[in-house]
Amino acid sequence: MKARVDKQFVFNRRALVASGFGALGFLLVGSRLAWLQLSEAENYQAMAADNRFNFRLIVPPRGAIIDRNNVVVAGVRLDFRAILEPEKVEDVQATLARVGQVIELSEQRLKTIERDLKSRGRAAPVMIEDNLSWQAFSALAVRAPEIPGVRVETGEIRAYPKGPAFAHLVGYVGKVADKDLQKENIALLRNPSYRIGKSGLEKAYEHHLRGVAGARKIEVDAFGRVIKEWSGDVRPPVPGDPLKLTVDAHLQEYAAWRLREDSASAVLMDIETGDILAMTSTPAFDPNSFVSGISYDEYGMLREDERTPLRNKPFSGLYPPGSTFKTVVALAALEAGAMPALERVNCIGHTQLGSHRFHCWKRGGHGMVNMHEAIKTSCDIYFYECARRVGPARIAKMARIFGLGETYDLAVSGQKEGIVPDPNWKRGRYGRGWLPGETYNYGIGQGYLLCNPLQLCVMTARLAAGRSVEPRLVIDSPETPRFESLPVARNHVDMVREAMASVSNEMTGTAFRNSQLDLGGLMMAGKTGTAQVRRITLAERRTGVLKNEDLPWRLRDHALFVAFAPSDAPRFAISVVVEHGGGGSTVAAPRARDIMREALLRDPATRIRLQKMAAEKMGDIL
Repeated sequence: MKARVDKQFVFNRRALVASGFGALGFLLVGSRLAWLQLSEAENYQAMAADNRFNFRLIVPPRGAIIDRNNVVVAGVRLDFRAILEPEKVEDVQATLARVGQVIELSEQRLKTIERDLKSRGRAAPVMIEDNLSWQAFSALAVRAPEIPGVRVETGEIRAYPKGPAFAHLVGYVGKVADKDLQKENIALLRNPSYRIGKSGLEKAYEHHLRGVAGARKIEVDAFGRVIKEWSGDVRPPVPGDPLKLTVDAHLQEYAAWRLREDSASAVLMDIETGDILAMTSTPAFDPNSFVSGISYDEYGMLREDERTPLRNKPFSGLYPPGSTFKTVVALAALEAGAMPALERVNCIGHTQLGSHRFHCWKRGGHGMVNMHEAIKTSCDIYFYECARRVGPARIAKMARIFGLGETYDLAVSGQKEGIVPDPNWKRGRYGRGWLPGETYNYGIGQGYLLCNPLQLCVMTARLAAGRSVEPRLVIDSPETPRFESLPVARNHVDMVREAMASVSNEMTGTAFRNSQLDLGGLMMAGKTGTAQVRRITLAERRTGVLKNEDLPWRLRDHALFVAFAPSDAPRFAISVVVEHGGGGSTVAAPRARDIMREALLRDPATRIRLQKMAAEKMGDIL
């Protein structure tokens, strides 16, 4: 009996101890729950909200690029696109196959998506297709909720309403590449719909045009699909700043149209301000093709075209300036006192230097000519003698005063400074001394001398103004630039300017037939140039020099023309280079004339002057 009582006591004690431990456990669990409920509830609510809500980056509208009259040359347009979010997809290939049942995905497009997935990883969204038609976008929008990891959206994308006319100047935007992310790895650049500046002003002013990204709060389900967009919880994007150019869109388009069939370039400047009013390179390309990604075939055609449509010729095209350079040689001779303006040189069609004969372009010669007549008729023999007397070093110095061999602060990359040679340059480049024959070639703008069309226009603007005009492409200040006078005697500059006026307006001038403005009494002053790209052999001279039209295109001479107008009160300067075009007087001069005429007719001051001239003429008649 006692044993049974003892066993019962032991059992009750054990039960009590067990109950105590159980109560303690419940107390600890309850305390923990209470602590979590009261103290950590806010944190866990936030974590739960993070699983439910997300923020989607909003790409900022890119700043517009506008011309001097506020005409948009690079803006934005509505874009329909489909985007893949790889981290929400188990089988990417199967997902793309489902998308392909709704919209067409080319093999090239699928390869691009695969490449983007490999380079960006599964965390970054990838563009499936943009620039969708409304029909394709609508069809995919209906099916997208059934395809996890795929979303459709509308947004803005870069657009170039002027197309090829501004292609080289403005440039284009394109998809962000790995090398872009290596330079600047930020969330905006990882967004598949963002386009970054790749060339031209788009690249040079990327951060100015970019803007600041915004964000939108969205509610998603367990699969990451958007349930709701919270319109009240949005951080709006900050649009990029606009960029205003000195260019006149009408003149730019007109110049592109006038050169449309040529491999050519034209640069038109306002002499008073240095503003570039037109800078055209033809043939060109459509920058809109690059925004969504140009095809390999199309890009290959552009790259392999012998007329180089991808090259910005005003900046990177280098050419011998030919006879357009004779104006600089004349000034070098006048400044050095080596060739008085009235001294005459007898041109019989050639001159001898040792065993080598140097020819004039006019086979029978020009007879006795002074400086004015030599510029007007572009006599080579006269300028051989000029160059011989003044020497290459002083010619090079004058060339640099007039802007050759120089690059300008225009932000756009690709400018080539060309070559302004002298004996020191040749010794450093080739380890050899300067030869007398090279001086002769220098005198007519041939030999080692190379420059681009922008430099030729600056040369002409400085000659017309007598000041160190600097080109300007972007209007970033309301103040009109001021330019210092050139370190050249004004009367010498005037002599050359008067001779250039005779080139276009006297019957014996080389450009008389093709450079008349036909604007009442307003005249243009110019200088023709024809730059050889091949050597004419003695045998060919004996049998007859082949005409340009009888040669393959790449062996024909370059045609050049530089001019300013009005000749008595210069306002605009222009340079035109037609690659392998033949003669400067017959090919380049009429194109420059038409572009210059269009510029004068658009100039308010010139229109007022023309009205006054017409009124005076009418008064004389009455």
